Amino acid sequence: MLGLGAQSHSPVDLIKDATEATFMADVIETSREVPVIVDFWATWCGPCKTLGPMLESAVTAAGGKVRMVKVDVDKNQRIAGQLRIQSIPTVYAFWQGQPVDGFQGAVPASELKAFVDRVSALAGAGGLAEALQAAEDMLNEGAASDAAETFAAILEEEPENAGAYAGLVRAHLALGNLDQAQALITDAPASVVKTKELDAARAQLELARQAAKAGPEAELRAAVEADPTNHQARFDLAAALLATDNAKEAIDQLLELFRRDREWNGGAAKTQLFTIFEALKPQDPIVLAGRRRLSSMIFS
Repeated sequence: MLGLGAQSHSPVDLIKDATEATFMADVIETSREVPVIVDFWATWCGPCKTLGPMLESAVTAAGGKVRMVKVDVDKNQRIAGQLRIQSIPTVYAFWQGQPVDGFQGAVPASELKAFVDRVSALAGAGGLAEALQAAEDMLNEGAASDAAETFAAILEEEPENAGAYAGLVRAHLALGNLDQAQALITDAPASVVKTKELDAARAQLELARQAAKAGPEAELRAAVEADPTNHQARFDLAAALLATDNAKEAIDQLLELFRRDREWNGGAAKTQLFTIFEALKPQDPIVLAGRRRLSSMIFS
């Protein structure tokens, strides 16, 4: 599998020869999106003939996470002068338009690979963030299977990414795989267990299990209308509403139950409201309004 953010590139795409006319575009501008390694060399330089192919091979193996630009110092003396290249081979890594790493002279293949890996990782956080947002968008758009694959791919690169881990749980919930979602929560890494992201996924799993057991919405609504004091029917109606993604009315029903009898069933209405608030996004207008209404009731 290709790494996150990696694409299939030919060596021609990944490795270029730059001139003074193209250096700005090939190195400075390109490095704002992907790290660029610049190899300063010359035809008469023996070590360059060994280092260059090794570097090209390492960059190609990185699968698009880094680019390479070759600069012949004899043909591009102005660039070499501006960057104070005093001996060759000299290798610089550029990121966000600035030189951020480098070395001079030939180095062993192991050090060269470590250098390329280090430079490739410079864009890792941003690349994963974009992938994470893309997975969230897929999930919101109903493409749960695609979202699950993307979350899983992120976790291959960063196993303790709480957002991706919780996202994978939520994707399985969307697919109806409640047992698999539970297994993921049970086996979560210690660094993820107490995160807000996993707390929200855990709350969503609890609501999903309740929704699976909820009775028919029409029958429960009729029971509540026939007897507004039938608290169990109202509580079950809220669960049925959640099963159809009608969180707003579910919250309304639970708030009404809390208003009528806040101590019913050990304060079940308030507990359920907090579970819903935790499952939804903190800044969701439905959550904000629900919290305000609950607070006004508690402190009235």
